[in-house]
Amino acid sequence: MSQPSFSDLYLKELTQQVIPFWEKYSIDEEYGGYYSCIDGNHKVYDTDKFVWLQARQVWTFATLYDRLEKKDLWLKIAQSGSDFLEKNGHDGNCNWFFSLQRNGQALVVPYNIFSHAFACMAMGKMYQITGEEKHKKVAIKSLNQILDRAEKPKSQWDKSYPGSRPLKNFALPMILCNLYNELGELVPEEEKLQRIHDCVSEILNNFWDEKRGVILENITPTGGFSDTFDGRLVNPGHGLEAMWFVMDLGLQFDRKDWINRAVEMALSIVEKGWDHEYKGIFYFLDAKGHPPQQLEWDQKLWWVHLEAMICFLKAYELTGSKSCWNWFEKIHHYTWEHFRDPQLGGEWFGYLNRGGKLSLNLKGGKWKGCFHVPRALLQLYQISKKLNI
Repeated sequence: MSQPSFSDLYLKELTQQVIPFWEKYSIDEEYGGYYSCIDGNHKVYDTDKFVWLQARQVWTFATLYDRLEKKDLWLKIAQSGSDFLEKNGHDGNCNWFFSLQRNGQALVVPYNIFSHAFACMAMGKMYQITGEEKHKKVAIKSLNQILDRAEKPKSQWDKSYPGSRPLKNFALPMILCNLYNELGELVPEEEKLQRIHDCVSEILNNFWDEKRGVILENITPTGGFSDTFDGRLVNPGHGLEAMWFVMDLGLQFDRKDWINRAVEMALSIVEKGWDHEYKGIFYFLDAKGHPPQQLEWDQKLWWVHLEAMICFLKAYELTGSKSCWNWFEKIHHYTWEHFRDPQLGGEWFGYLNRGGKLSLNLKGGKWKGCFHVPRALLQLYQISKKLNI
């Protein structure tokens, strides 16, 4: 019996396993929005709602509706989440809380700029598929809040001592280059082009550590290396995710130099980040090989491997690199074997120990929701379909 094609494999997993899981178990029919804390037995174990995960799920279902199939159920689910967020998720001025109680009561203050970023992305997508002005207004206002906080992302909730060791974090330019791409015509073309070019330049030229062949999570304000715990921190998953963002933008703006550079960097990142003893990609590393401060540094996480799969399949599509194809196959097999649930199916597990054994028996929680698995499966399906593989 012949093996299914990659495109068939990914589409089936997306539409027959992962999305039905979130449709069945995550919808809060009473208050609106979604449950994200769902255990390995598919039971809700906590009803708090984390704003960035609510927004990511809105974006996911709106994107499926936009890019895969105009299913009324997907639009309804996206609208349920966006209505809940617009009513409860912010302070009235698009400062987005970090978390809410089930009924929408604010629980944690708007300290995390990524609540803003994913709310903006979600509302931008809702405007694209519905044309409703309310979504446009919230998306634009949220974007302005992000830009106002860009120099100090944690705002007044930053716990570092003023002026003691200022560092710039990689996550913001990485998220912003993708956010501007997602927002499309909501942002004036000239502004969008300038912002994207600035973000890509910062990623390729400032956060890239040529000497060590890795993306640094934190650099000095002038783009230098900080020989400290934070300055030496490397997150291979972040680097690989950013590289496929850059490849997408390179394709859009006909910048083959961006694409080629991103591919070259991705190959270095994965070589440094791969666990040659137990397989899989490390969560954190120290750029100089010192012991990382994160005790979970050697865990294997779902999103890291999914972003790596997108990165190398996209790189293969754009360049035909045999090395990228080999890495894609290697990471695909590890991911498919270790993160999928062979018993109950549905959403994937997220957290493994270094040896690849399940560390947490959950399908969703405070940091894991309806986003990375379906986004990756959709991307992988679309790329593999184009490649006819």
